[in-house]
Amino acid sequence: MLRLFRWLLRIVTGAVILSMLAVALLYWFFSRSVPDYNETLDVAGISAPVEIVRDNAGVPHIFGANDMDVYYGLGVAHAQDRLWQMLLLRRTAQGRLSELFGAATLDVDMLIRRFDLYPLAVRSMRVQNDYTTAALEAYAAGVNAWLREVNEGARGRGAPEFWLFEPAIAPWQPADSLAIGKLIALDLSSHLDAEVLRARVSLVLPDERVQDILPDTPGDGTAALPEYASLFDETLPRYADFGPMPEHPLSPFKPRDMAGASNAWAAAPSRSAAGATLLASDPHLDLTAPAIWYLARLELETGGIIGGTFPGAPVMLVGRSDRHGWGLTTSYADDQDVYIEKVNPDNPEEVLTPEGWKPLTARTSIVRVKDAEPVTLTLRWSENGPILPARHYNLGAVTPPGHVASVAWTALSDEDTSVQALMGIMRASDVDEALAASEDFVATSQNLVVADRERIALRTMGALPRRSARHQTEGRMPAPGWIAENRWQGRLPQRTNPAFIDPEGGIVGNTNNKIIDRAFPLHVSHRWGDTQRVQRWQRLMQGREVHTRESFIEAQLDTVSVTARTLLPLVARDLWFTGEAAPEGTPERQRRRALDLLAEWNGEMNEHLPEPLIYAAWMRALQERLIRDELGPLSEEFTRPQPVFLERVFRDVDGAARWCDVIQSAPVETCSDIARLSLDDALLWIAETYSTNLESLRWGDAHEATHDHPVLGDIGWISWLVNIRHSTSGGDFTLRVGQSKGEGATPFHSVKSAAYRGVYDFADPDSSVFIISTGQSGHPLSRHYDDLGELWRRGEYIPMTLDPDLARAGAVGINRLVPAP
Repeated sequence: MLRLFRWLLRIVTGAVILSMLAVALLYWFFSRSVPDYNETLDVAGISAPVEIVRDNAGVPHIFGANDMDVYYGLGVAHAQDRLWQMLLLRRTAQGRLSELFGAATLDVDMLIRRFDLYPLAVRSMRVQNDYTTAALEAYAAGVNAWLREVNEGARGRGAPEFWLFEPAIAPWQPADSLAIGKLIALDLSSHLDAEVLRARVSLVLPDERVQDILPDTPGDGTAALPEYASLFDETLPRYADFGPMPEHPLSPFKPRDMAGASNAWAAAPSRSAAGATLLASDPHLDLTAPAIWYLARLELETGGIIGGTFPGAPVMLVGRSDRHGWGLTTSYADDQDVYIEKVNPDNPEEVLTPEGWKPLTARTSIVRVKDAEPVTLTLRWSENGPILPARHYNLGAVTPPGHVASVAWTALSDEDTSVQALMGIMRASDVDEALAASEDFVATSQNLVVADRERIALRTMGALPRRSARHQTEGRMPAPGWIAENRWQGRLPQRTNPAFIDPEGGIVGNTNNKIIDRAFPLHVSHRWGDTQRVQRWQRLMQGREVHTRESFIEAQLDTVSVTARTLLPLVARDLWFTGEAAPEGTPERQRRRALDLLAEWNGEMNEHLPEPLIYAAWMRALQERLIRDELGPLSEEFTRPQPVFLERVFRDVDGAARWCDVIQSAPVETCSDIARLSLDDALLWIAETYSTNLESLRWGDAHEATHDHPVLGDIGWISWLVNIRHSTSGGDFTLRVGQSKGEGATPFHSVKSAAYRGVYDFADPDSSVFIISTGQSGHPLSRHYDDLGELWRRGEYIPMTLDPDLARAGAVGINRLVPAP
């Protein structure tokens, strides 16, 4: 027995030692790709030495002899810290993910190919001005310089992910940066999805009920639209469903409620305590690990600029110089239209146009798939745009037999100068120059908020389609593509885009809210991204005569929900302080405890409070009860509470209270009945998921910010290494946005938020601050992988200085790029 024990001990000890050696070996291999921030590199393609000074937050401050050398340095820095992320973005834009990930990403690749984003980006290179072309080439040369170092210098393949996936990397091309810009535009667009949904709902509900569940943004109303089915001779099914959109974490195709959002506002000197302008900017994008944002400072010939860049492009999308600052919000301008094309029954390669039958343009494209046979696609375009299959965007549900669907979108241009516009904005010296540069912007439309030391402005930039006043659906639903009045008639001139320059009130801003009320076809949009946050923003801005950097930070981090303050008095008005005392342990008693908590709550979505979770679960259950019987399977398209809809129902606007009656039941239910039943539903779900002790609940336990690695985030123990989770405050309709997932076992996980925050004070520019949601590095073994995340969670910032001495004083390392002999 003793001998057996000794052998078992030796075997276990040997296994432990071997495991430790294996872990050590893996660590050594993976850590080889962590860049050394204190080395000198001999590189080709620069005219003089370049310095990349990284401060203690890992932010590179890049100094060179001229602008092109600086962009080269940015290419090196991006590739050092985010190589895997850059190459994934490029593969996504090219429709080549399946070469790495197999059939799991095939649907994503096929849909991307149909939009033709990468070929359009390649052709757009010819229309860039000389400066932009040179900058893109210099940046690409910098990326390729680091790729050469990876290939020749035993640097762990450049990123740990390349030990798990194909390490072959093609050189970076200037057009790759333009393609990533188009990919971001796709991520921020939602009108295509919204048009299809409105058409599907219109097949199920009468027009007045469509207005309830898909309400217009408050303001002047819109003339009634025709019933969708009346536009075609063929009969359409009411509840057709052709399957979900590609749902892979790498998919850029987001549900309409998850399209772009952001906050940005500015104050003129008259509204600033220090007598100089202020600007705050926090764009809202998907939370990932690492974040899509990368902080950088570039010392250009026009002066230093600092702010947020996207790895893969030599552009600072938001930031400041010594002279001006700028921020962006998604404008929600209607720059997409779906067309239903009638196919020639005698020739399926022809569709009807106002001039008769015309052939589709077509070409083949081969998608290579790992561990499977290649897939050959035929890409077809009509005069309106690319033909999309029935299963994408559920287009088949609104496409009659004998027809196909196409999409028109301003980003489908081979003369896209959006990057050129952004390069002009970041090098501008004042408001006028920034606004002039913005006229080159094409897609997807954004609101530019800009301030110099004395002036402020907001302008919608981007191409807006010119539509006929006789358009049958006003671009709100798919329209017959063979009717001339439905087709786009070019673009509106940029001067017709909304602009607010030096307003009398001294403050401009946008929370994706409706900014202008104009009649179609100069309407900009029928659908806007925010009706709630803007109310809180207005109150915070007008609640003070003058503002400071601190008051702008306070507004940026505000977690009070106007939605909760509006809906609770309506929904609970017949439940509060009514009824008899109930015995402990009964559903009635639990309901009373929840109502007592909510009665004392001020609507603050604080992570440490129980009330936000009770409220959020209640509103979710309430909407589910209201819409399930009317919409049937379509109710699954509404995974997040729609506040305007709920308010319409409980105020009985235009008879909306009829949603409260359950059609299938004999009794006539009132809205109070549904409110009570849905609160019981919510409390039961909370008890099963968290606890029956309501006072001990924490909103932050349900509302975790999920910064997940899009590739490794679902792989066993690796997920614990690469995913970053934070308990956070805020919600879907607070200025500090934390947009919830809306489905599954964790519906309140925050999957979209302000992954970048910046506040710029031109009374003392170097007191400006910024932060991103994770860290600068994309390498899980780097200390800069998540070091900024905890600051971001707590609502803290890091300095945003353009002082080179301060940058060097806090440097953790300096990379020197020296021209190769």
